[in-house]
Formats: sequence, C-alpha cells, structure tokens
Amino acid sequence: MAVTEDKARVVRAGKTYHDDLAIVREELDKCMKCGNCMAVCPVYGADKLETSVTRSKIAVAEAVLDGQLELDDPQVYEMLFNCLVCKSCMTNCPTKVNFGRIILALRAALVRKNGLPWLKKAIFSTLKHPSLFDTSMRIGAALQGLAFKTDQGGKAISPRAPFAKVGGPIGLDSERQMPALNVTPLRDRVDDVVKVAGSTMKVAFFTGDSLNYFYPEAGQDLIEVLSANQIEVHIPKGQNCCGVPVLVHGDIDTVRKLARANIDAFEATGCEYLITGCGSCGSAWQHDYTEILAADPVYGPKAEYWAKRTYDISTFLTRVITLREPKGRVERVVTYHDSCHLKKAMKVSAEPREILNVIPGLTFKEMSAPDACCGSGGSFVLSHYETASTIGRKKADDINRTGADTVSTGCPACMMQLLDNVHRSGGQQKIIHYISLLAESYRKEKEGARS
Repeated sequence: MAVTEDKARVVRAGKTYHDDLAIVREELDKCMKCGNCMAVCPVYGADKLETSVTRSKIAVAEAVLDGQLELDDPQVYEMLFNCLVCKSCMTNCPTKVNFGRIILALRAALVRKNGLPWLKKAIFSTLKHPSLFDTSMRIGAALQGLAFKTDQGGKAISPRAPFAKVGGPIGLDSERQMPALNVTPLRDRVDDVVKVAGSTMKVAFFTGDSLNYFYPEAGQDLIEVLSANQIEVHIPKGQNCCGVPVLVHGDIDTVRKLARANIDAFEATGCEYLITGCGSCGSAWQHDYTEILAADPVYGPKAEYWAKRTYDISTFLTRVITLREPKGRVERVVTYHDSCHLKKAMKVSAEPREILNVIPGLTFKEMSAPDACCGSGGSFVLSHYETASTIGRKKADDINRTGADTVSTGCPACMMQLLDNVHRSGGQQKIIHYISLLAESYRKEKEGARS
C-alpha cells in the first residue's frame, strides 16, 4: 500500500512510526486479543508458547507505551526477536491489525534506547559502505573452504568439524547445508546494460545481495528470460543491499541511507520498470521504502514513484507484457513454495505457477500448505535455529509428500533454508528459483532449433 493511502498511520509531526512508537497506538487498539494469530503463527506452531503469539507482543507494546514495562528487559528483548516477521498473522486477523508496523516500531525503539549489539553493529556498518561489504563477501568466498566443506559440485557447503563444534548454537553443525558464496558475483558477470536486438522496452534489475553473491546463476537466468522476451536490462552497479536485514533489526538510520542510495542508482537508469527476483527486495521497494521515507520531502515522493513501478519478475512477465511461449521441454516434477514476503507482502502467488504450468514437459505438484513459512526469516534461522528447524521439518515433510524432484520458489533466502530443510529430511530434491526453469526451457528451445 502506498503511504499516501494510509499516511496517518505511518507519519506524524515529521516522524514515521520507526522513530516514534506512539504512532502505532491505533494499530495496537485494533487488536481484540482473540488469538486468531495463534492458528497461523509458525513460531507458535513450533514452540507452543503464548509469548510467541502476536497478541502477546502487542500486549508488550501497550505496556511499554503505558510505562509498565521497559524495552531493555531481557524477556521483552527475546519476545520481540522471537518473530519471523513473516506477516502470517496479518492474513488471519479479523480487525486487520498491521503487526508488521508494530514489530518494526518496537525493534526500532529498542535500538534507539539501547543501541545495536556489537556484532550486529559491525555487520550493518559494512552495509553502509558498499565497497567494504563487497570486499568482505569476496574474501569470504575465497576463504570459505577453510571452515566449510563443499558438496553438490561446490554449490553447497557444510561446516567442517572444528568450526561445527563452536557453531552448533546457531545451527552451524556438521549436518548443516548452505549455499556457497560465489567467487564471481552476478554484477561482475554481466554488463551494466544487457541489450537485445529489437528490444521493445527497457527495465532495471535490482539484484539484491542473495542473487548477487549466492545465486548468480539464477540472476543470469532472470536476465536471459527478459532478453528472450525482447527486453533491454539495466543493472546499475551503484545498487546496494535492499536494507530489509537491517530494517528488521531496528537500525533505521542505516536502512534509510541504503534506500536513498538505491533510489538514486535506479533513477539514473531512466527505466520505467524495476524488476526483482526476491520477495524481500521487492517488498522493500513496494512498501518499506515508502514508509521509512514518508517524512522525507525529497525521497518520500521518489519512493512512492518506484513503489508503483516495482514488479516481481513473474508479475512483469504475466501482467505487464505478453510472455513469449516457452517451447523447450523441461522433464521435471516440480512443486512451489510461496515465500512469505512474495505472497503476503507483494501479493504474488498465482503468477509463478502460471509460468511453471506453461513449460512443456514440466509436471507441477502442489504442496498441501505451499504458503507455510519455511523457517528462514533472514537472520532468524541463525538466532533461533532450533525453532527454525522445527518449522523447516514441517515444510520438508510437505515437500516430500508431493513426490517432486525439484522445489521452486521466488525467494533466495527461502532457497537457502529449503536446502537445509530438505537435506536434513533425507530428501534429494533440487532447490531452484522458478525463473531458472523458464530459462532452461528457452535454452532447450534454442538447442533444438540449432540441431
């Protein structure tokens, strides 16, 4: 939702709710404490604790505003961060409480009061300096073999025994499987502008960090698909992290800096559309930027402009242009996982399935609960690995029941978690971005034409 449609609940007296917890008071007052959130909260489903439920966190916010609780109480801190920010509760709330705003306002208030823990502060400070962050990721890619062993042809890694002993509390035990950092990031692999003969329009591609550093092949597939549909693609090198990992930890100053820098980078492209291949990145552009910059007279309107022009790649292909029919056969049995941010924030669910269902040879198998959270929640999987794994086991069991050999999704963070979920369940399914299956079909069509 654009801020102009809901401004009184977002900004007041030159501040947004990220700067003043009192602004979410109206949202708090809408909560009836009915408990409908219990039915859909993945964390409550895993630990069965009342403190995990949305209504309990709302009660904490009310007590803080009324002066009955202090934000620096250790139990309050744990409650506030024992949340995936998956927005599931918002889909099942009869009074439409926007808990997404409440939890972000609470975490931001906590950071204003106590500052960031030293480790988060160190990590987030690198995001404010893109060249430093990029160098850190490249060094990590070069040295990851010291702490991790490779599997799946070097694309997945598991902690080596010495590292696993100290990494166990955050899920880095010897059984953990994660994607490897790629030595050559996506933005190094492609030109700033990928031209195509007879192009009909040009779009700008926001790669995000996960596609850039962990899944560059999926990013290349997205570009290849756009090229196959006669679209010129601009990939501005000046883009940064979308800021969602920082936003959900309450570091509002950093996310505002990242948002302004990203807006500047994409304004310079002169493109009409902004394309994402990640639900978290897309929801940042569609929703978060408009809200964190709502009180900014310069960047607020710019954020609104881009919010209306941001599309997940599946929506762009199926709603903005006419998708060129794929003809190459992809002989796979595929299921699809709805990422929380893609479905619940960007409202994208049917579109990826439409793409999968037009690929020749592909057999689509739906899960019983395709939109159940996988347990990732970005850094939640590190800080609450046991809970995340319990949630992930349910997802893996659902995947295994489909009989699919491939799991597709539209979120790189979910791909990371699904890799571990499936591995720990004993499954052998490939985890892939749905756009890569369309790219595979286009490639096989080309190969068939040449032969």
